[in-house]
This record gives sequence, C-alpha cells and structure tokens, in this order.
Amino acid sequence: MLKEYLKIDKIEGPLIFLRGIKEARYGEIIEIQTGDERRVGKVIKIDESLVVAQVFEGTSGLSTVNAAIRFTGEPLTISLSREILGRRFGGIGNPIDGGGPIYSKTKYNINSKPINPVARKYPRDYIETGITSIDVLSTLIRGQKLPIFSGNGLPHKELAAQIVSQAKIASDLNEKFAVCFVAIGVTRDDGAYFIEKFEESGTIKNVVMFINYADDPVTERLSIPKCALTAAEFLAFEEDMNILVVMTDMTNYCEALREISSAKEEVPSRKGYPGYLYSDLAFLYERAGMLKDRNGSITFIPILTMPNDDITHPIPDLTGYITEGQIVLSRDLANKDINPPINIMPSLSRLMKDGIGEGYTRADHPDLANQLFSSFSKVLEVRSLAQIVGESDLSEIDQKYMEYGKRFEAEFINQGFTERRDISESLDIGWKVLSVLPPEALDRLDDKTIAKYYRR
Repeated sequence: MLKEYLKIDKIEGPLIFLRGIKEARYGEIIEIQTGDERRVGKVIKIDESLVVAQVFEGTSGLSTVNAAIRFTGEPLTISLSREILGRRFGGIGNPIDGGGPIYSKTKYNINSKPINPVARKYPRDYIETGITSIDVLSTLIRGQKLPIFSGNGLPHKELAAQIVSQAKIASDLNEKFAVCFVAIGVTRDDGAYFIEKFEESGTIKNVVMFINYADDPVTERLSIPKCALTAAEFLAFEEDMNILVVMTDMTNYCEALREISSAKEEVPSRKGYPGYLYSDLAFLYERAGMLKDRNGSITFIPILTMPNDDITHPIPDLTGYITEGQIVLSRDLANKDINPPINIMPSLSRLMKDGIGEGYTRADHPDLANQLFSSFSKVLEVRSLAQIVGESDLSEIDQKYMEYGKRFEAEFINQGFTERRDISESLDIGWKVLSVLPPEALDRLDDKTIAKYYRR
C-alpha cells in the first residue's frame, strides 16, 4: 500500500528534504500534490532517515506544510515507438509539440546501463557529415563518440544544425539512418533556429528532438540526456536503425550537476564540480556504440563550450578521457570569417584509421590526410618565422608553404554552413590545395599516389 507524507522537512533550490521515510529507493519517482497542481520529482539521495528529492518542475510556490508526497516505487520511464521520429519532447520525455502522447506496450527506464565492453562491436563504417575538415581529417565512424569543443560566441549552433541536416551513412544503410538531437539549456530563439533549419533541410521527419530551454527547471537538464539516449537505444537496438545523437550543450548539463550537488551540500572537487563528474559523464557517453548481436548503432557527438576557451577545464578535460577524439573550434579562424572554424591541429578521430581508405572512402585518403596535417604543421612554423624576419625574406619553399596555408584555410576548411561536399569532392579539394607545393615536399605520399592524383 502506497503511503502519502504530508510534511516536507526543508526546501532548498530545486530540492526537497524529507525525514522519517523508510520505504524510499534511490532513483524512484515521487508525486507531489499541492492543491490542484501535481509535480514530479526523483529521489537522488538517501542518508539514514533523510531523503533528498529533486523536483522537475521546480519548488517555486511549494510550502513545507501544504504538499502531499507519494512514493511510486518506480523509476522515471518514457513511452517509445517508431512514431517518435519527427516529434519534439521536453526534459522528462513529455511531448511539447502538441502532437499528443506516445503509446507503447512497454515503458522504458531512462537509467539504462552503459554498454558492456565485451558486448561491443568494433566501429568500422564512416559517417559522412558533408564537412570537408571533418570527413577528411577527423572522420566520424559509426558507433564512435566524437565531441566538439567550442567556446562562447563560436558558431557551434550552426555547426550542429549543419551536421544534423547533412549527415548520412553508407548508401546501403541510408534508409535506416536517423538523428536524435538534444538541446540542453538553450534559449527559445536557439530552439526555434534548430527547428527552422531542420525543416528547411527536409530532415525534420527523420529527427527526434529533445529540448530543454534556459527558462525550464534546471533539474530537467539532468534527465534530458538520459531520455534522449533511451530513445536512441530503442531505435538502434530494437528497430535496427543507425542513430546519430547530437547533444548541445554539455556544459549546461555539467553546470546543472554542479548546482544540484551544491544544494545537496556535497564536498566539491575541481572548480566546484562534484567529484563524480567523470563517472557521470562516462555513464552517458558509454551508452553509445555498436553491439555484436544487433544491427543498429549509436554514434554520439556531444558539443560543449569551454569556459574561457580553456581546454584543460574539467568538462573538456574529462570528456577527452572518455571519448575517442575531439573536434576543436578556433576563435582565430572564426574571426577570419572561416566557417566552420575547425582547428585541425588539436582535432583528431582515434577510430578513423579503421574506417577510411580502400573499401570505405578512397584508397588515397589515409596518406592524403597525413600529408595535409604534416604540411599545415610546417605552415605554422613558417608563419612564426615570418613574424621575425618578414614574409618577403622567406625562402622560396617557405613562401610556397605560406601560400598553401592561405589556400588550405580559404578553400579546404572554409565552406560555410550550407554547402555540402561528398567525400570524393573533399579529397579532391585536398589535392588541389596540395598542388601549391612541389612534389618533393610531399614526403608522406608515395610516388605512385602522387603520379595518380597530383596536379600542377
């Protein structure tokens, strides 16, 4: 028999504190009735006789003596079916597009476990984003976790919309490809921007959106990634689809985690974040991947903004430990109006070597990528030298590298947020900018490859 408790011991921020509760379970959902209003919360801490619960709708207007609290004994669950594609949902999986509820025979617990490493299948096939600097130099592989590190004011919003609108997998799997887009703590204008872009590109019917707005309760930011990943798991492992999860902004999620941790009076760690930030992020990121006994896959692109552009900040630092590479946006390139402003030097994809080349992209792809990296690193050295001696006093080969650097940024990296390039076109552009350099400078390419692709 379910009991109702009529007294809240303390209210602090989005949390309520209850005493004398013996039946509570960690993670279970509670219902809070105040007059005609019903709110939902979740138990997040049990300490002897004290139970702490976070209220999804916030505690504004809630009194310690006018509420009835009922413990349901159940975790937070959501209804899922294939009809979620083309729909929009809120922070706890509730429909917010006016399309009515989702009906399913089974309710899905959002607190799914990360994929067991023994059950994982090694990622192979690449996902074509249509963005040259990603597809050629930091190739996204199906089942990979590849974050984007941005900064405040940089165009990660536009990049996210471009990836969702343009991404596709190998042609034989295209009919089973869909996107799960998650916006955490975004403004109403940004939310409308994403919806408009997906509608313009015609991909909206193949995208399931989860949106938490900046004026929504902060506690919903902790549940929305789990709701979205649960939906992705359903589509991938029960409907055999290949799902790309794009999640922005993970910094807002971590800030919410820090706020809740502070309200619980936990001992803070680096920069005030809780000591379990690493395991909490890993719990989310490791839900992506491929299973040996299933045909579907989950590919994960979390996007985060680095406070003060500091890549050693705990959020990007810990994210880099968990994921298989990163794509870093450059403020210098953005100031030059080069879009997307991807800084190729700190960007990498640790799985790309096994998903590119003959049989995947093109035979020359691996060596071409190595040569583009190597040549551009030389450009950075020459630019430093030019600041000392002046560009006019550089040697002839160094001036060639200067020209290569300009064309590399203007033609290879810069493509805008509306242009889509397939992998062959992107590779051809790479060869085009390399033609600035003499063949003897291409030390990462063999003579046979140079003879086939190099053009003066």
